Amino acid sequence: MSTLLTINRVYYLIGIIVMILVVMTLRDRGNPKRLTTALFWFLFGAIFLFGDLMVDTLGKSLAYRIIGGSVIVIALLAGFGLVGKGHYAMATDEQREASASRIKNWLFLPALLIPVITVICTLFMKNVSIGGVYLLDQKQLTLASLCVASIAAILTGWWITKGSPVQAIAQSRRIVDTVGWAIILPQMLAMLGGVFIVANTGESVRKVVELFVDPENRFMLVVIYCVGMAVFTMIMGNAFAAFPVLTAGIAMPFLVIHHNADPAPLLAIGMYAGYCGTLMTPMAANFNIVPAALLELKDKYQVIKIQIPSALAILLANVFLMYFLSFR
Repeated sequence: MSTLLTINRVYYLIGIIVMILVVMTLRDRGNPKRLTTALFWFLFGAIFLFGDLMVDTLGKSLAYRIIGGSVIVIALLAGFGLVGKGHYAMATDEQREASASRIKNWLFLPALLIPVITVICTLFMKNVSIGGVYLLDQKQLTLASLCVASIAAILTGWWITKGSPVQAIAQSRRIVDTVGWAIILPQMLAMLGGVFIVANTGESVRKVVELFVDPENRFMLVVIYCVGMAVFTMIMGNAFAAFPVLTAGIAMPFLVIHHNADPAPLLAIGMYAGYCGTLMTPMAANFNIVPAALLELKDKYQVIKIQIPSALAILLANVFLMYFLSFR
């Protein structure tokens, strides 16, 4: 059966929106780095918009090399500080106050619609079809549902604010430029996690641990697993990317198989230890850098600095919880 809203069409929509941002950036003379900023977002959007076309016309091998090269260029542009902020038409304080008085708490409705509609579609749109056509991509139902929810939120926002699609895209560019390169970090780190898994990094971790730690030292293995999850998460920016590597390299061979640990509490607490790393790293941009940028904090690392004491205390607690709860 065919599908009305496939995940590829969602990617095309993302690519089109990013390309509109590229055009707006090129026209913005107020951005001293407009050319390199536009190149950054063009390369990012092109992966969504032309990825399938490159695979079909050039073959997987060459297409993957081109996409990989684009990712390297994206990283270099960000690393050398070539992604800048432009000039944006902003409302005056009086206009903002008048708008806030008129809209009041209805302003939160679009944001609330996103999780609500996503959950509803995920739960109730499974196998729903009309005339032999699925409405949403059944293999990527949650992502397709998120797309529907986001579109509904935008339409609701237009209705509440009496704005226009141009204003929505312009403000999207302002937010994207404010957050900067960090906004795409979660996607890039997820890709890196996949690379580590394919490269069988977990086996390499196991061999390194065997060189320096006595396999009979249960407590030290627990410490290495918990601290390793936190540190690797700080590097990856994502506990889900760190989890398969450290679990395959430490938890499974040493703790579960050798020491007969109960996998349920062991792995659950291992994930909690990874989340402690999330609290302490700028690589977890969507948790730590994006809020600082949106709140316009003077110190973009202020959120992380405040969270570090709590993260270390929780990590220490996780070590002892794992040691006393995971072994029969």
